[in-house]
Amino acid sequence: MALPLALQLYSLREDAAKDFPLVLKKVAEMGYKGVEFAGFHDMAPADVAKIVTDLGMECVSAHMPMPTSENIDETVATAKALGLSYVVSGGGPPDYADADAVKSIATKFATAADLLAPHGLKFGIHNHWWEFSQHIDGKAAHDAMMAQSGKAFAQIDICWVAFGGDDPADAVARNAGRVDLLHVKDSSLEKNDEGRPATPHTAVGDGNVDVPAAIAAAEKAGTAWAIVELDSCGTNMEEAVRKSAVYLMANGLAEGTKPCGGCSGCCASK
Repeated sequence: MALPLALQLYSLREDAAKDFPLVLKKVAEMGYKGVEFAGFHDMAPADVAKIVTDLGMECVSAHMPMPTSENIDETVATAKALGLSYVVSGGGPPDYADADAVKSIATKFATAADLLAPHGLKFGIHNHWWEFSQHIDGKAAHDAMMAQSGKAFAQIDICWVAFGGDDPADAVARNAGRVDLLHVKDSSLEKNDEGRPATPHTAVGDGNVDVPAAIAAAEKAGTAWAIVELDSCGTNMEEAVRKSAVYLMANGLAEGTKPCGGCSGCCASK
């Protein structure tokens, strides 16, 4: 069965800063079943949750600061107000520079997961490319981190895995049972002279990431949600988000509320 489809709202951050309720309405109309947060644009989490629920969507997860003993009460209160199940954070390139750095960040991730667990919340780790382009003892630094991160799960970002030089489907399979959430994004995967992205992201299905293979691996790995995220885009972002939904739903790669992203007729063959 296809994974339910959600959107990381960071993708539409510029429009959301102007009119967050309108953005949420548009996302629902596109056929997304759920949303992942990266800020609330000066709105109370409980008020945002009500809008999402009234639109027939689910608050799935949120990217938030690393849970610590200092901020755990605020983190839990926000998560509970939203009614979500997952809190997600991550690390920067220095956190994966060598074995000692990986051990240090993994310990923080494990602690975050332990802090959230008594409240019925799970902690996840979102990757960028450096976790896969940097290696520890011949293996991706991400693998070394996951082996030491306790109850934390991996939110595998398939585009960044590919950009880092690894295979997204294989990375998902290596973490089977621990990939609760899958970030689905696409790009040309081209690099500049500094090894950074040379081009913006594309609508899912328009780039060079093997999205079907990664999603098939996620289905086998027990993943709960497929979440579209576009950090940037060479075309209109709203249209790219809509086109991503159309591609995933019309091709049976994810399950939304509408077969073709809210359009009036089937465009899977167009």
